[in-house]
Amino acid sequence: MHRREFVLGCAAGFAASPEAWAAPADAQPKAYARARLVDDRGQPLRARAVPVRQNLIFHYPFAATPAFLLNLGGPTRAASDLNTARQERYRWPGGVGPARSVVAFSAICAHQLAYPTRDISFISFRDAASPGNPRTDVIHCCSEHSQYDPADGARVLAGPATQPLAAILLEHDTRSDELFAVGTLGGELFDAFFAKYQMRLSLEVGPRARERVSGECRVLPMADYCRQQVRC
Repeated sequence: MHRREFVLGCAAGFAASPEAWAAPADAQPKAYARARLVDDRGQPLRARAVPVRQNLIFHYPFAATPAFLLNLGGPTRAASDLNTARQERYRWPGGVGPARSVVAFSAICAHQLAYPTRDISFISFRDAASPGNPRTDVIHCCSEHSQYDPADGARVLAGPATQPLAAILLEHDTRSDELFAVGTLGGELFDAFFAKYQMRLSLEVGPRARERVSGECRVLPMADYCRQQVRC
């Protein structure tokens, strides 16, 4: 049997059950269909092949909801205790992969729901400081300058956001080195996202916008997905 590493509880001895994943939290992991991450050629994306500190985009758990896939280049903080905007506690257990450095988060900003589109993105991972952003290795949203720490469960570092970005839960097959999206953890904003952008999403994605992803998710570099990335 293949031994698989779950982002929900990958520390040694951590039980691979929904109850154990969330303990001692209040916000529970939400399971969605298991979807293999594949590259732009449709080949399975191996954890060792995820480029370090580069913006990658895939869509999960719905056809229209974008997510970041990031290889931070080193181990993340394990078992970070976080809170949703409703003060529901949950524990983010850290990254997966050989270096425990691969993470995934919803790319929908927790403040005004800014998200990467084909035309433009105000939110992305920044590996270097800038005149408007003194921090490095953060997810920064230029619309209202919310900042999140992807090495600490997308904890809010600055700006008006009231909760971390929702985590996309990953499964790592240690034998094949393949990655799978399996669910979410934290404050989901998908209902508000679909309500706010209903007309835009119908044009961008069509009637499939709220269709749940299954089978596989295609992962693309942000530069290939989005025509313009706003820097601030």
